[in-house]
Amino acid sequence: MRNTMKIRSWDTVAVIAGKDKWKKGKVLKALPESGKVLVEGINVVTRHIKKQGTNPGQIIKMEKVIDASNVMLVCPFTEKPTRVGYVMIEEKGVNKKFRFSKKAVKENKKAAKDCIIK
Repeated sequence: MRNTMKIRSWDTVAVIAGKDKWKKGKVLKALPESGKVLVEGINVVTRHIKKQGTNPGQIIKMEKVIDASNVMLVCPFTEKPTRVGYVMIEEKGVNKKFRFSKKAVKENKKAAKDCIIK
């Protein structure tokens, strides 16, 4: 079964569940096969690294992946978390599938093709 996600790399997202609720960040990596995303500054954990040979021991802070269902795309038009829809638009004789912001469509009363997220 092919798992599709509406979140892509370099999207700005808001966390809607978990310890970092309502924080915003950029998606560094999207993992559609596992349904997870790596978000900059979200789900930061501390790792203790043991000394190995000449390398000293150290404490590192790093981001861990979170489930894609715990984030929402931030609408570039309204700067609020939004659901994502899809619209087919013909470009040069070929139908292409584009994402659009449902919040921008509702608030601005525009057509879906005017609220496309690139």
